[in-house]
Formats: sequence, C-alpha cells, structure tokens
Amino acid sequence: MKKTWITLGLSAALLAGCGGGEEKTTDTAKENEPAKETAAFPVTVTGADNQKVEIEAAPKRIVTLAPSNTEIVYELGLGEEVVGVSDNDTYPEDVKNKEKVGGMEFNVEKIISLKPDLVLAHDSAGAAAETGIQQLRDAGIDVLVINNAASIDEMYQSFELIGEATGTTAEAETEVKELKAGFADLEEKASSIKEENEKSVFFEVDPTLYTAGNGTFLNEIFDMLHINNTMADQEGWPQVTEEAVIEKNPDVILLNYGGYVENAVNGVLKREGWSNVNAVKNKEVFEVNADLTSRTGPRLVEGAEAIAEAVYPDVFAQ
Repeated sequence: MKKTWITLGLSAALLAGCGGGEEKTTDTAKENEPAKETAAFPVTVTGADNQKVEIEAAPKRIVTLAPSNTEIVYELGLGEEVVGVSDNDTYPEDVKNKEKVGGMEFNVEKIISLKPDLVLAHDSAGAAAETGIQQLRDAGIDVLVINNAASIDEMYQSFELIGEATGTTAEAETEVKELKAGFADLEEKASSIKEENEKSVFFEVDPTLYTAGNGTFLNEIFDMLHINNTMADQEGWPQVTEEAVIEKNPDVILLNYGGYVENAVNGVLKREGWSNVNAVKNKEVFEVNADLTSRTGPRLVEGAEAIAEAVYPDVFAQ
C-alpha cells in the first residue's frame, strides 16, 4: 500500500491536498495544444498488465487515473483531450477544470458517462482496480495500464507507451530526450562532490517512517547526486523503526510530506531520542515537494533538483 502512495505522490489522503508548497513551473504552453497524429492508426499496444489494446484512431477523449499519467499526457500536448482525472490530480492548473473520477477505487459509472475513447490506468492500483478496469473494457472502452515505474528507465517507457497510444510518439521522444539531458546536467554537477564530502540522507515518506530503499527511482536519483541513502540496504519502500534511523545517523533528513503536516520540520527536530542524530543536531532537516519527488513524470528532474539543492546547496543552489 505504501508503495502505491509513493507512486501517486503520497497517500490518497495527502494527495487530496497535494500541490501545497512552492513549486517550480514548467512550460505550460503546450498543455492545451490539440493532439498531433504523428503515428498511423490503428495501433496495438501492450499495457503493464500484458493486455494488448488496439486503438483505432487518435484518442479525442482521455481519462487518466493517476497524476503521473496526467502530467505526461499534458506534457505531450493533449490537455484538450483530457475529460477526466483522478481525485489526486493537482497539476497542471487546468486539471481543476476536469471531471474527477475517484481515487484508487475509481467511479466506473462516472468514467463511462464521460464517453472516453481511452482510459490510462496505473499499475500501482493493483487488485483494487482490476474489477473496475474489466468493467470499463466490457463497456467497450480501451483501457491501457501504465507501469508503476520503479526506475527512471521505466518512466521513459511510460512516456513512450502513452505517446504510441495517443499518436504523439515524436513528442514523447522529445520529452524523454529533455529529461535525460536534465538528469545528465545534475549528474555532471554532482561529479564535483568529493567522496569525503558526500552526505548521507534519510528520506522520510511520511511520519510513520516509510522510506525509499534500493530498487526505487529515488535511490537511483540519490546515486546520481552522490547522496548516500541510509536505507539502501533495504528493498523498495520499507517502513523502518526510529532505532534504525538513529543508528544510521543521517547527515540530512528530507521530509516528503511537509505540505500536509503542520510544523513537520519542528516535529522531527523535537523527536525524543533523536537529538544526537547529525541531521537533527545540525538542523539539516528539510521539506521537499512531494508532487515533484514522488511522481514519475515530466517534473521528476525538478524533484531531483530540489533534493540536490537541499542536500548540497553550495553545489546546486546557484
């Protein structure tokens, strides 16, 4: 369940208010561009559920069931084609004008009423969504399940799959190139950090101490930025104990929920038994924007930048 929370940008409860906190803005000029048919139709694509979906024509009415999908679709210039989004969507601003179709347990009847010709589901929903997806397919609606990207490469695959399904393959290729260039720039800056100056980080997903371990896109970002992830010896999105964090003694603690919990930083600084943790002792506890750091979409480079600037301000905050 917690893994699902991360992919969508924290828990459903937190996502209801997601977007709090300062955000960098991206070029939104292409949000409402009409779809460009850059691929021949019909096309047959295979989703993360291994189901083949034959799409007869470039979709004109799209429903997306996860914020990462929505952000990708808008980035590909398909904002006008979007007719429905999840309750958890907060970006871009235009999603406020779209019909909301529910969260992890989406409203099948509402989706059908919107008459979509393509629904972009998300693999993170798992068994909770299987029945609803089948009902949509039984109603004659094309449903393409997008992978729950565990790596940056898998995020690129999401762009490519959505691009293929919507006739925007050229746009998808361009976006992937831009993302790769953005990560390459960060990696080049990080190369100046000497090994003896590398910092260790505990990435706190929520106050119950879920975190990012090995085999996650965040751990990949940490490696790229010469950050030592204190929980890299664990897999996926584990919940750890206070004792484990104290023993690891991180130099920096990053909070992925600051916009949703009042005085989040102070709460960590005042935790009983944490006073000798380097991050607490040196007041190196910072909030990061969960929308940027949790969604495997077009703004993930901005999320990586936010992490880099918090941990190594002398290198990146320029």
